[in-house]
Amino acid sequence: MSVAISVVESPAELKKFVRFPMELYRGSAYWVPPLLRDEIDTLTPGRNPALKSAERRLFLARRDGRIVGRVAAILSRAANEKYGTKNLRFGWFETIDDFEVTQALLSAVEQWGKEKGMTTLTGPQGFTDLDFEGLLIEGFDERATIATIYNPPYYPRHLERFGFAKEIDYMEFQALAPEGTVLPEKMMKMAEWAAKRNNFRLLQYSNIRTLRAERGQELFDLLDETFDELYGTTPLTLEQKNYYISRYIPFANPEFIKIAVNDRNEMVGFLVSLPSLAGAFQKARGRLFPFGLLHILRALKKFDSLDFMMAGVKKSYRGKGVDLIMTIDVFRSALAHGVHFAESNPELETNSRIQNEWKIVETRQHKRRRIYKKAIA
Repeated sequence: MSVAISVVESPAELKKFVRFPMELYRGSAYWVPPLLRDEIDTLTPGRNPALKSAERRLFLARRDGRIVGRVAAILSRAANEKYGTKNLRFGWFETIDDFEVTQALLSAVEQWGKEKGMTTLTGPQGFTDLDFEGLLIEGFDERATIATIYNPPYYPRHLERFGFAKEIDYMEFQALAPEGTVLPEKMMKMAEWAAKRNNFRLLQYSNIRTLRAERGQELFDLLDETFDELYGTTPLTLEQKNYYISRYIPFANPEFIKIAVNDRNEMVGFLVSLPSLAGAFQKARGRLFPFGLLHILRALKKFDSLDFMMAGVKKSYRGKGVDLIMTIDVFRSALAHGVHFAESNPELETNSRIQNEWKIVETRQHKRRRIYKKAIA
């Protein structure tokens, strides 16, 4: 039967759009469902401040009345202004294993791009670099984190058959903390020497509210500076920074957020990690209530691994050991909790600085994901 494509125009259709993966990945050990309310907020104008500088069009694919795929088309004016492009992004792409569905969905995206005067198409991407991005191309038997996409192996084949080619890759690493309960003396001495030589120190916070009030804005300001030179990033407005602070900080444990300051008390580096919530999100199945929040709260108290969410060092302080000191202190906190396992989130294959940080511990590069690109016909 032929594939019918429709544009999402009502709240009821939006709910169907965000819920489709729940059925597609039912029983999967690797897919981690996002919180459905967060997904709705992200895709709703007036709730997500990124949509003040972007347009989106959401498409659903149906066959015989049943939803078999979805995709979001995103026109980011902020990205096109920054890079001098006429590019349309796609994201939130999900489909059954049927190329006809993929072709119908992406043709609809491409047609909208033509109408908007766009000349290229890239994805999967979101409105900003803090949204889900990158199609998994290696590591299909590895569980996702709460910040990453999982997809089956047929997705890359579908995109390449449609005419997409590699734009850039991200890598992900799994790390083991040093053996025992004490960090190697050599590493400790290197960190102490770097801190003393460059007059910086790590701040300690006992609760997340104080950290958010005192340093939340400064952290996202430094994030903006750090991400500026990375592929596909766009500057965040003050409203966007506050949006992400309210969305991500509540799940954080201040013990695993490392903030480095100089002798003038200015932030020169940050490293944000969380107890792994992947298992809790799988049990929650996209909902905080009635029981999802309980699973998450339990995971925040009892956990066996960490997720490294994001990190940044002020440009003028790079190469001075700030990243080393923060990484070592995270492992010190992890060892104190009996944690010996950590996962990175996607890191650009060209970002050698952050990849060098993983060399202080035993690692394996276990996932790879890709941004694809094609010319709009």
